Amino acid sequence: MSAAILLIAHGSRRPEANADLERVAAQLRPRVEEAIVEIAYLELADPTIPHGLRRCVEGGASSIKMLPYFLSAGAHVTRDLENARLEFMQEHPGVTCQLCPPLGLHPRMLEILLDRLQEEFPAGA
Repeated sequence: MSAAILLIAHGSRRPEANADLERVAAQLRPRVEEAIVEIAYLELADPTIPHGLRRCVEGGASSIKMLPYFLSAGAHVTRDLENARLEFMQEHPGVTCQLCPPLGLHPRMLEILLDRLQEEFPAGA
């Protein structure tokens, strides 16, 4: 069974904002060499989620983890991404597709926030 990870961001009209997800995917690929890594955007940019899921299957994936690059489980994650997952699974019954939790619930998120604060307001500055 070949696995894939589909990184999903909201999407922006600003190409430089969308480029962040491309950079994250490029950094992730060598760390999960056993998996296909693709990107997709919910709206405002390409590739779309259905296109990203299809690219995973075209790459040979039979199992896909949809990884939201979102901070919270708002309507986009709980409704829109879940609907995209269910629709895809109806069209591809032989493919397992799992929606992972968003980033914001991860315990290390506080450390990231503290790092960002330190970058802006270094101690002793």
